[in-house]
Amino acid sequence: MLVFWDGYGTGRPASRGSTPPESRTVSRRACACGARLSIGYLAGVEIQVLEGTLVEVPTPGMTGMDRRAFGEFVGPGGELASYAFGWVTGSDPHVARLSVGIGAGNPGGGTFHAVIFANEEGHAFSLVDDPFERVPQGGPDLTADQSRAHEDLPFVWWVTDHVMEHDRRARWMQHWLLGTTCIQTSQVFERHEPVLRISHDADDGIWQLIGTSDADGSNGRLGHLHHAVDEDPSLIDVLDLPPGRSAVRAAPGQPWTCDA
Repeated sequence: MLVFWDGYGTGRPASRGSTPPESRTVSRRACACGARLSIGYLAGVEIQVLEGTLVEVPTPGMTGMDRRAFGEFVGPGGELASYAFGWVTGSDPHVARLSVGIGAGNPGGGTFHAVIFANEEGHAFSLVDDPFERVPQGGPDLTADQSRAHEDLPFVWWVTDHVMEHDRRARWMQHWLLGTTCIQTSQVFERHEPVLRISHDADDGIWQLIGTSDADGSNGRLGHLHHAVDEDPSLIDVLDLPPGRSAVRAAPGQPWTCDA
């Protein structure tokens, strides 16, 4: 469940509102796993979430990695927004950061900042005062109170919703937030074999990572899915597998193919 917090200490589901335009259809863009969504409208114009730079810097003391992902959003009517989100591995509790900028150089333009955290089986957002990143489409850094009072806050939440769904790095971050666990063969866990098959079980939601060796009940090791992506970033392409689906590849660097 996705929740937008009201910022007063008690969370409540809040409508993102003003989703332009009202008439829309959801279509699947062709890809290896058929899982990357684009939003099409009656006018035939698609929303675009354009992934930009991923910056990775070791934390002081080499205890983790500070990751910051940047990108651009283009709405069906040409609406523009820039965004950045980030998370620091090795930190506790797991809280991520977000910046969304709109209206660069125009009256009312600004950059909104929020934290992202696990909430039940999903994630939630809370506006904050502290700036996170500067983004091209942004303007002055807005405080939490200024953001709540801004007429374009529903648009910013709408942009955020699409970014969290369609930016592949955001899926990686969400698995870190939730502490998603996975079962790996011992050969994959110890990095003796690459992941060639990944599945998302329908019954219990468990993810399984398998290499060249057959999996059996005796060689399974429990780990975190985000750690597996740390070791093999190409897994980022299949982090949106729905329950009951699996994907395979012939070798590292080869495209993933989902089951029918």
